Amino acid sequence: MWLLTKSNNKISSRRQIQIKEVKDNILILPFNQYRMVIETSSINFELKSEDEQDVLIDNFQNFLNSLPSSLQILIRVREVDIDNYLESLRESKIHEKEKVYKNQIDNYQEFIQKLVIGNKILARRFYIVIPYTPLDTSSDFKIIKEQIHLQRDIILRGLEKLGMKARPLNSLEILDLFYGFYNQSQTKTQELNEETLELMKETYV
Repeated sequence: MWLLTKSNNKISSRRQIQIKEVKDNILILPFNQYRMVIETSSINFELKSEDEQDVLIDNFQNFLNSLPSSLQILIRVREVDIDNYLESLRESKIHEKEKVYKNQIDNYQEFIQKLVIGNKILARRFYIVIPYTPLDTSSDFKIIKEQIHLQRDIILRGLEKLGMKARPLNSLEILDLFYGFYNQSQTKTQELNEETLELMKETYV
């Protein structure tokens, strides 16, 4: 995926990732390219009955035929941060007054710790990227945004008919997606938020 191609050249992070900016929940790329990112749930096709599978196949075919443009599918696999989860359990225990619940928290913590010994717990997230290239390079961003939103609405309705939950990512979530790709060692200790974003702007702009 050219968008995520890293470079050994000592150039700015923005040029390496090839992103101009993120505006109004839309990713703006060089050469008049735009992207909207939708996070979606998944469907376990194998667990469906034969009739349900046939219905899904028909609905998916109709969905593909209704698409206003091509789509990109991104599957993000990340290791679950168990340390933070265990820490939240410890904090819950501190505020718990009933001894029986404290014991249950201890037993659950022990179970989780044994479960992850020698094993990585992975979480998968699924994204659909809507690409858009205006025919007129001088198009106003407001018009571009309206066109992308029209495509978004068609795709969201199609996914809903398939029984999938979907929602567009906001600007910070889009940046966080790339932040996770390029700062995997820091995502556990330095979560991307508005404050972190301001620090990154000061450092890399």
